[in-house]
Amino acid sequence: MIVGCLKEIKTHEYRVGLTPSDVKSYVARGHKVLIQKNAGAAAGFDDEGYISAGASIIANREEIYSLSEMIVKVKEPLPEEYPLFKENQILYTYLHLAADKKLTTALQEKGIKGVAYETIEKDDGQLPCLKPMSEIAGRLSVQEGAKYLEKTFGGRGVLLGGVPGVSRGKVAIIGGGVVGTNACKIATGMGADVTILDINADRLAYLDDIFGSRITTLYSTDANIEKTIQECDLLIGAVLLPGAKAPTLVKREHLNTMKKGAVIVDVAVDQGGCVETIKPTTHDNPVYIIDDVVHYGVANMPGAVALSSTIALTSTTLPYGLMIAGMGLEAAARKSKAIYKGVNLYKGKCTYENVAKAFDMEYTELLALI
Repeated sequence: MIVGCLKEIKTHEYRVGLTPSDVKSYVARGHKVLIQKNAGAAAGFDDEGYISAGASIIANREEIYSLSEMIVKVKEPLPEEYPLFKENQILYTYLHLAADKKLTTALQEKGIKGVAYETIEKDDGQLPCLKPMSEIAGRLSVQEGAKYLEKTFGGRGVLLGGVPGVSRGKVAIIGGGVVGTNACKIATGMGADVTILDINADRLAYLDDIFGSRITTLYSTDANIEKTIQECDLLIGAVLLPGAKAPTLVKREHLNTMKKGAVIVDVAVDQGGCVETIKPTTHDNPVYIIDDVVHYGVANMPGAVALSSTIALTSTTLPYGLMIAGMGLEAAARKSKAIYKGVNLYKGKCTYENVAKAFDMEYTELLALI
């Protein structure tokens, strides 16, 4: 198969979909790999490394789209890329379709076979290609939140860890999954006063076992959410429904009850966000203020630590990518339940139920198509 990898064009997105080591694996299995010039430079991988691994360097993305049977990316395509796709092309990347109807429609019209990293799911419910980025985003969420709590950025001027004689900053984390757990690790490590909320009692018990008296665990009810966000200095949105739009748990009217200069970091922003007032921002303009509350909505947080993120991501996406390239998507989906669940779009049909529900569109079982 001819596999193409592009330089990301999203603002301040420095990750790359394939490393030279990944290229070597594809080439060893008889595939041809096309890498856009300087695609990996920002993440620390130069063109010479890709050439040594067996890739061909192509100057422009148009040629890569034209020649490739499978496109490997990191982030979802932007509108200027939509016309470049061709029918039956495999797109293997993060898609987050439930938050983007225009992208969904564009890929359907092109007859794309869209495989989303974020919905590849193992039998035990784990999301292996989403997990490493969730770990990084969770850890970064506290790091960024702590920075924007500084008065110079519009925050309250609170030091999360406090100092002797001064109260510690309060961190509220909504969602106890991978993002929430990793945010909790960093927040407790900084010495903050941490409360984490989740709807799963077993998960809360697990977190209580891990962190013990260093955190407070609460069942995620409307009343507990409202009380917690009134008291917190930093609110982390860490809610995930695989492939679906995140539920809105923090409403606009809640902002009036929050402390002036409090900070919200909504890691779920790329799935629509769990905070009503959140909107996607970029690394060069990451925050805005509504009702005296600082909002941080960067939708590609791990892109800021591109080298770590690229290595973590590609180590999980490579095995599935090799299977798709080696067998073809249809055979790979029949063999692997994880890949089967990763297919969101197939030749104009929506094959992932949560995406179909988000836009009230027809859902087609992939098995009926392959």
